Amino acid sequence: MSGKSPYFPNKWKKFKDAPPEMFMRHMFIEVMDGLVHHWEVRPDVACIIRATHLETKKVKEHVYKRQHAAENKVLHYFTARTHEFIICTNDSLHYIHPYDFDGGLVDEPFDI
Repeated sequence: MSGKSPYFPNKWKKFKDAPPEMFMRHMFIEVMDGLVHHWEVRPDVACIIRATHLETKKVKEHVYKRQHAAENKVLHYFTARTHEFIICTNDSLHYIHPYDFDGGLVDEPFDI
């Protein structure tokens, strides 16, 4: 066995063909309060990094269990200056654009 999870077919056509009456309408404040303000990251995950390439607009998502590995990826994105990215931990969200960062890189460790 290859160790991969089995493929489950995507059933988007079923939702696309459903009439709008089947879906409940939500107010903007409900969505913001429920999804944006109360996010949770699993306890075994240190952080999630979602990076968007500035030219191609392709998105990559990296999930790290170890903080030092996440710090290495952030340092890579800082030095390459090819991606804008968002760092999500259980405590905070940070948006970083490579050209908003005007300081030099320091050799001190930093917290994500």
